[in-house]
Amino acid sequence: MRTSLDDRLQSEIEGFKRDGVYKRLLELQGPQGARVKMAGRGEVIVLSSNNYLGLCAVPEVVEAGRSALVRLGAGTGSVRFICGTFDVHNELERELASFLRFERALSYVSCWNANTGLMATVLDEPDALISDEMNHASIIDGVRLCKAPRHRYRHSDMADLERILKETASARHRFVITDGIFSMEGDIARLPDLVALCERHRATLAVDDSHATGVLGRTGRGTPEHFGLEGKVDILTGTLGKALGGAAGGFTCGTDPLVEYLVQRSRPQLFSNALPPTVAASALASVRYLAKHPERVQALHENTRYFREQLLAIGLKPVPGDTPIVPVILGETSKAIRMSELLLKEGVFVTGFGFPVVPQGQARIRCQVSAAHTKQDLDEALSTIKKVAAKLALI
Repeated sequence: MRTSLDDRLQSEIEGFKRDGVYKRLLELQGPQGARVKMAGRGEVIVLSSNNYLGLCAVPEVVEAGRSALVRLGAGTGSVRFICGTFDVHNELERELASFLRFERALSYVSCWNANTGLMATVLDEPDALISDEMNHASIIDGVRLCKAPRHRYRHSDMADLERILKETASARHRFVITDGIFSMEGDIARLPDLVALCERHRATLAVDDSHATGVLGRTGRGTPEHFGLEGKVDILTGTLGKALGGAAGGFTCGTDPLVEYLVQRSRPQLFSNALPPTVAASALASVRYLAKHPERVQALHENTRYFREQLLAIGLKPVPGDTPIVPVILGETSKAIRMSELLLKEGVFVTGFGFPVVPQGQARIRCQVSAAHTKQDLDEALSTIKKVAAKLALI
């Protein structure tokens, strides 16, 4: 039965359409890759996926998932501590901990669950929770669920962070959390400064490396490897839904006491089914593939450098950085969505983002480069971007 709530929501949806900020879900008809078949569009070049290493369709990754589905079935049927856990979950967690150089890891059905299941579990009213203002929405929701007093420092502003650390000196635990790569800007956390501050003030440092695992560092071990600071981050959360196979799932890495406490008390772990075995197996295969093929990471770095250089050459000004997240700020949400629509008509899939995903006036198209892109893919995409940018009088 339709209610007054439905009427209000429908009215607001119509407003989204009038304002040019309405989002449409586009149907893909093949595996994620550098190019993909899209319903009603034919083949398009993909510049909007977190498939940074191109592992979504690697045969070893796909076959590992298929084999686990046949061997272990569709799922656990309940949560791990009630019905048991499959060997593939334990193997995945051991492999993640080893690859990322932590004592232990724990998998979740998403990094959103890993983040919301971390802070609310280990912190309470005597503590202080300190978060970068540009952190991902999953961290923000994790902060909201936590009973510890909350503090927010200006984005990557170490002086503001130190001010808060000093003001919270009497807290039982001070817990600082940051993204490794900030997903909308593509910038990297100032990890050397964060490590130094947290060591000086005896604070715990947690990093959500979802967009950095498989992306940063010589071998893809993320922000800590990028800065030569492996072993200096206390807690690391991440996703299996981006560079590591692109399916789903998340994880938390840390010390044995931390992870064991999460096993005992983390609500998303206690009250959610485990990852489906097929997803855990494909993620495990992705981690092992990455460990054997660091050249994928180098290819990603090379593609990123080339794409950024060529965007500048055609007259656009992407947000400066070194990561494969390459935003071009356009201002108004309707303009960003209009550009993404025109690019899609020309066969290039780039997503436009606006408020509330990014602040008002900071709407952008966000290009995302993959190791799977060939130079031909990138050149075709750049040619189309130049054509559409000229049409919109952006260059």
